[in-house]
Amino acid sequence: MLLEAIYHRPKMNWSYVYDRSTMHLRLRSKRGDLDAVIAIIGDKYAWDRTVLHLPMRIFARDALFDYWEVEAQPPYRRLRYGFQLIEGEESVWMTERGFEQTLPDHPLEFFDFPFMNPVDFFEAPAWVKDAVFYQIFPERFANGDPSISPKNAEPWGGEPTPVNFFGGDLQGVLDHLDHLSALGINAIYFCPVFQATTNHKYNTADYLRVDPHFGTNEKLKELVDACHARGIRVVLDAVFNHSGREFLPFADVLEKGAASRYADWFHVREWPARIEDGIPTYDTFAFEPLMPKLNTEHPDVKEYLLEVARYWIQDMGIDGWRLDVANEVDHQFWREFRQTVKSLNPDAYLLGEIWHDSIMWLQGDQFDAVMNYPFTNSVMDYAVLGKLDGLGFANEIGKLLAAYSQPVTEAAFNLLGSHDTPRLLTLCEGDVRKMKLAVILLLTYPGAPCIYYGDEVGLDGGYDPGCRKCMEWDEQKQNKDLLDFFTKAIALRKQHAALRSADITMIYAEAGDPCIAIGRKDQDTGEQFVLVLNASEEPRSMELPLHQGTWRNVFSATTRETQQNKLKLDLEAYGFSLLQLDVKSHVKA
Repeated sequence: MLLEAIYHRPKMNWSYVYDRSTMHLRLRSKRGDLDAVIAIIGDKYAWDRTVLHLPMRIFARDALFDYWEVEAQPPYRRLRYGFQLIEGEESVWMTERGFEQTLPDHPLEFFDFPFMNPVDFFEAPAWVKDAVFYQIFPERFANGDPSISPKNAEPWGGEPTPVNFFGGDLQGVLDHLDHLSALGINAIYFCPVFQATTNHKYNTADYLRVDPHFGTNEKLKELVDACHARGIRVVLDAVFNHSGREFLPFADVLEKGAASRYADWFHVREWPARIEDGIPTYDTFAFEPLMPKLNTEHPDVKEYLLEVARYWIQDMGIDGWRLDVANEVDHQFWREFRQTVKSLNPDAYLLGEIWHDSIMWLQGDQFDAVMNYPFTNSVMDYAVLGKLDGLGFANEIGKLLAAYSQPVTEAAFNLLGSHDTPRLLTLCEGDVRKMKLAVILLLTYPGAPCIYYGDEVGLDGGYDPGCRKCMEWDEQKQNKDLLDFFTKAIALRKQHAALRSADITMIYAEAGDPCIAIGRKDQDTGEQFVLVLNASEEPRSMELPLHQGTWRNVFSATTRETQQNKLKLDLEAYGFSLLQLDVKSHVKA
């Protein structure tokens, strides 16, 4: 028993409240080292009457560790607990003091979860678990009102550059809501729509005004209302880490220097604010002089930005915020931001742009989710780039599932590409089979999947600006097979709770084998699915021990047959099969 590998501490992702009556306890051990783990739990003030011994299960694994979990219902909303670690005939007990050879006589040295205070719960909006997002880059989605296009707007469909315009606007989105509804979209994430000089609008000049080339505030309200009538939520992009150079307070700073009433709204290291050897003397996003960093600790800055948050939530009725460069803003600002937004709309979704481990932003006091780029990278490395075999991918997913609490996993914002990454089809080198493999993983994973505009019809493109092409509305130029695939896969996800649940089992994942089989289950409905994938250039055959009942293929053309309580599958190159258990046959068995 390798005690050095065993880890637990209270709170965060190791012991947390799942819902108002349920807690999850977790423990880490060396992979394959322990035969069993038992949680000893009870109420510290009524230990003898409440003590229970609960067997734990391995809910996730990575290359180094097993992650054990058990669900508990504390009778009085507080919990003392320890763990019995079993390997063969050996038993060790783990408490907050360390490892013990015998079970302690009393629970005082056990781990303590003092009280399940509701205000401390991580509680994301319930609708997010069932959401399918669509990301829109407004300038490139559709030109619905040419009369408000920039004077230098180029013909639709031209080659994008970092600085050119094509006239996309809010009316264009209104004109194409039928496309989104038919696709199965029920939430939209818009890149910034506020007044700015660039095509991407991440250098905000006026946080309270829609860019005139996109429309008006009234037009945005019309769009929000039209989306709501179709059951589509609307999330806007806010840039509170930095403003644009044309933002009036910063323009005043450039004009008046340290004498400006807004001098402390920004982080000026040396006056006057200027560029020296290509480096601004004031803090910016990266070293971009057009994007001065806001001082979000300043009371006046906070008051202004929180009013921005209030206006668009309360007056315009949006359903949430995506927060740009969220990891460079102080935590206290985000706590106050959350309190402001949630007091107006408890169901508003708060999504931070963070590309790395984000647990400190996901404790229930700041964001509901972050953009799940670690998931993106794992799917790409397995299904698209061939860097991971089946076991490698399973280990990456296991590590990700263990890194956060289950409520965080259920609200995660999962994506395969965005305005900041190359297009999925380009990364697949035009191979639609690889693209479908990646998308089916996205749409059968817990959390909220997001489709980047145009992926569904075959848009390609490299890094910015290539990934920001104009949407293709000519049906003769759209990839109809791909659009049909996206539509069917989204519909399956929405129809079946098992494909959205956090219950994931790696049924088959071996080193050196590009095939993998992933079990998906929903406890409430009893639904069970198995997703089988072949991330290889060669056809493959597999046998899986799926003998509980009759399995039927619900998506893909892969053949299968049952022999001696095993399911035999023939997988095409870069092929997959989504199998569903016939619940009636399972009940009969």
